[in-house]
Amino acid sequence: MADRVVILGGGFAGLAVAGGLKHAAVEILIIDRQNHHLFQPLLYQVATGGLSPEDIAVPIRHVFRRQKNVKVLQAEIKGVDREAKLVQTSVGQVPYDVLVVATGSEYNYFGNDVWKKNAPSLKAIDDATRMRDQVLRAFEAAEFETDSSRRKRLLTFVIVGAGPTGVELAGALAELSHKAIRGEFRNFDPASAEIILVEAGPRILGVFSEKLSEKAQKALHQLGVKVITGSAVEALDDSGVTLKGRRIEAGSIFWAAGVRATSVASKLGVETDRSGRVKVGPDLSLPEDSSVFVVGDAACFLDAGGRALPAVAPVAKQQGQHVARVIKSRLEGKNSPAFKYVDKGNLATVGRRFAVADVLGLRLAGLLAWWIWVVVHIFYLIDFKNRILVMTQWIWYYLTFHRGRRVISDAKPDST
Repeated sequence: MADRVVILGGGFAGLAVAGGLKHAAVEILIIDRQNHHLFQPLLYQVATGGLSPEDIAVPIRHVFRRQKNVKVLQAEIKGVDREAKLVQTSVGQVPYDVLVVATGSEYNYFGNDVWKKNAPSLKAIDDATRMRDQVLRAFEAAEFETDSSRRKRLLTFVIVGAGPTGVELAGALAELSHKAIRGEFRNFDPASAEIILVEAGPRILGVFSEKLSEKAQKALHQLGVKVITGSAVEALDDSGVTLKGRRIEAGSIFWAAGVRATSVASKLGVETDRSGRVKVGPDLSLPEDSSVFVVGDAACFLDAGGRALPAVAPVAKQQGQHVARVIKSRLEGKNSPAFKYVDKGNLATVGRRFAVADVLGLRLAGLLAWWIWVVVHIFYLIDFKNRILVMTQWIWYYLTFHRGRRVISDAKPDST
């Protein structure tokens, strides 16, 4: 009987493991609470009306429709019994011979989880559609608000965290308000909306060089985004945020400040780092249990310099591919190779035609970097149809500024 490989999570890492075992003599079961693979780097486009959810998501079953050794189970992970080699799920126990934990990450509120209610993050399709509805409702409410202070609060959007997600969301919100919907309202100018990007560190896009960070901040300023650095959030509620004693009244607050591993990682009963990531060995398996691998955002893997690899899609994909190779090596009775990450660089976009890129030793900013960003993101989309649709829509938006996915999911206002 073939070994059973159970993969927890249908993100980049999980799909890479399953795809890499296409011709292996194993049975593969992918378990995920969602039925789809989601391209999270483009969620901000859904949140700002640039793309629809279907453009960046594809059913996991569809991805593996031609790979006969893969089955898919939609279920919640409740726990893992490593001694009995069982995964507890919402639909029962699932046995495994090899377990791959690829459950990803969630946003870290640094001990202030109560803030989640008033400062939603962006990790799932539901998050993106709720965020889009919140943004659109703010403009609708401002149209008939006669009190100037209340209108100003409605039209103030604060994004906490100036990594790539925060920067990209801020730029997209600025273009939505300053370009895409100008002329659509009669009682106020949408360009009066204030987009504020808050960063606790000394500068935005800390993974990039200081020069690229400065260029990105200049581009944000040109879009009308106000950037505040060196200011951690001290308090947050439904009417605004407090930074170092300074109060900002805001109708919408969005969280993009750091991630931690999902709670599934803690169910393994092994050592984790401060972000809840599981410490793994050279081949990405547990030092105390070689039948369990942890990959992607859930794994703490140290590079040659002793630094933990970042929670980004390229790391997850390469680790998933590596685990597939290790499993095949073991089936062939060979030693497990050690994982080595090939860093191909970082990308972040700031609006419609400006991006920064630190790729293969090249540091670029501007239109060329933006096209590199577009090509890379299109390449990572799983489904060929999605690639064509997204590319077509980006070209249309580049030419027209048009963001057509602006239908509020629930048209009933919160106050009724």
